[in-house]
Amino acid sequence: MASNTSIPTELGTEDIGKLLKQYALPAIIAQTASSLYNMVDSIFIGQGVGPLAISGLAITFPLMNLSTAFGTLVGAGAATMLSVLLGQQHYKGANKVLGNVVSLNIIIGLLFMAVSLIFLDPILYFFGASENTLPYAKEYIQIILYGNTISHLYFGLNAAMRSTGFPKKAMALTIFTVLFNTILDPIFIFGFDWGIKGAAWATVISQAIAMCVVMRHFNNRTRAIHFDKGILRLHWKVAKNSLVVGMGPFLMHAAACIVTLFINQQLRKYSGDFGIGAYGICNRFIFMFAMICMGLNQGMQPIAGYNYGARLYGRVKEVFWKTAKLATLVTTLCFIVGVFIPKAAVGIFTHDEELLTLGANALRIMTLAFPIVGFQMIGTNFFQSLGMVKKSVFLSLTRQLIFLLPALYILPMYLGTEGVWYSFTVADSISALLTITLIWQTFKKFNRLKDGDDPSILGGQL
Repeated sequence: MASNTSIPTELGTEDIGKLLKQYALPAIIAQTASSLYNMVDSIFIGQGVGPLAISGLAITFPLMNLSTAFGTLVGAGAATMLSVLLGQQHYKGANKVLGNVVSLNIIIGLLFMAVSLIFLDPILYFFGASENTLPYAKEYIQIILYGNTISHLYFGLNAAMRSTGFPKKAMALTIFTVLFNTILDPIFIFGFDWGIKGAAWATVISQAIAMCVVMRHFNNRTRAIHFDKGILRLHWKVAKNSLVVGMGPFLMHAAACIVTLFINQQLRKYSGDFGIGAYGICNRFIFMFAMICMGLNQGMQPIAGYNYGARLYGRVKEVFWKTAKLATLVTTLCFIVGVFIPKAAVGIFTHDEELLTLGANALRIMTLAFPIVGFQMIGTNFFQSLGMVKKSVFLSLTRQLIFLLPALYILPMYLGTEGVWYSFTVADSISALLTITLIWQTFKKFNRLKDGDDPSILGGQL
């Protein structure tokens, strides 16, 4: 191995607050940029193409969530494994994990693209498209699907870059994709008169360039974590372990696909295409704050994973609490904007009066429980960061499937369209209470361990 290894051993020794700033701040900036990335597309589409185009874009959300689920299955699992393996100083195993990120993403990305394109029309109708919105949805998602493998590779390797000690470089790449996409959007949408498909091409081209940069980064053999020979060869045992760890976030995104599908169908039933458009706008706005929390999660993940691998339990608890406090501040800000000035927020996306009124009312209701949502998001990801797959999967699925889906079915029967919006508040409140309970139980067990203890002394209770 070359001498310039760049191993982030400070993860086990440096002050937690300083580490969180070092790792989370770049991730927050990157995730905020990523959310702006989605907002920019929506703003240009809404202002430049029209309100039905916004509704058409919202129809594609379930399919995009499903695509993200498969990408996260590989990327999030690999990022967690890399952090834990680095904490154990198992560099050969980490390189195998990195190689599997490439091979698995190529296989899954191509398969997902092929199946989706073959059945695209029935899929979009199933997701809530009408004769009015299908052309917009189809134009956009076809191009996104052509670039599906590129997106999977970029996001997977970017997560690996962050977990192996290069958070600032990972952030810079994400910011680049946003800026380049923002430049290309008006050129393609207005200059070339491509409409909604111009936004899709801007997205794919930006991610393709970023993917080339991150591939070059890991091709540098002077780094401890780099592409080995036979990069495309699957290591089945490593792949299995990586996919198992990534199952939590995968199921979370897959559940989001199912939920968004049901939301679109309920909104089409109770308020038509504009109801779906209103949800699309609120989703983009809330997504911005959620992505800041995801940035905090990504900053916490390598620190928590490394210290758990190194059996430094006090540091594991400290990084969780500091991250949870910051996330709570972020989601409380979303609550303030959503409840008190929702029309101003929705007005960024559209000037259509009907869509503006629907969207403002939706945003006000959907953000009512947000002061406690930050803790719930951090808690769910915390378990995934430590490889505690069952707890992470349980929390992911209960919020989406056990709490939200029944509420989406029952409440609109009595409240109409508003019942759809109140379903989010109900599900967020119950799932946050459940997360608090599981965190409390887990930390009680951590308190019985001293630094250096093998967690198996608890009889596998963690």
